[in-house]
Amino acid sequence: MPDKSTSSEVATSPAPASIDASAAVASRKIYPIVKYGDPILEKPTVAVKKFDADFQQLTEDMFASMYAAQGVGLAAPQIGLNLRVAVVDVTVGKNPEAKIVLANPEIIHAEGEVREEEGCLSIPGFRGYVMRPQFVTVRAHNAKGEPFEIRAENLMARAFCHEIDHLNGILFLQHLSMLKRDLIKRKIKKLKKQGEW
Repeated sequence: MPDKSTSSEVATSPAPASIDASAAVASRKIYPIVKYGDPILEKPTVAVKKFDADFQQLTEDMFASMYAAQGVGLAAPQIGLNLRVAVVDVTVGKNPEAKIVLANPEIIHAEGEVREEEGCLSIPGFRGYVMRPQFVTVRAHNAKGEPFEIRAENLMARAFCHEIDHLNGILFLQHLSMLKRDLIKRKIKKLKKQGEW
């Protein structure tokens, strides 16, 4: 899920912090984001069974890939992996403690409804209004395999729902009206014909 607060303004920060952040990202693998049309995006994922060093490295690489794409959430199918794991950070890397790994997540409680604009890293350039719960409680495992529950609201709740949808093979397009969905699909088909997708 892309950061909806991004603008055309260039963010500036002190040079030493930029260099440190670049060095941290440089040590991580940046995966290309899989675009709409790839069948892996519409396929339910398989559960994570091994919470080893390779899995922990994968989740760190997913964060790096998400930050590189300026997103607040990324699910494994979006980097071509059929694995039930997503990462979320609604601060877009500004607060390291805000990084959340959701392995084998399930929504165990939802309440309220909020209709907000949403986009997707796998469907770049397209947005639509989607109804999501205002509050959710999610049960999942962290990168070490430790179970936890987390309650989220507003943007974080939306990001959790969006990423869990990805893990179930559901794209945000499926939450849009048929008219809006067909319009986006036609535009993507045109972009594919022009070699721009």
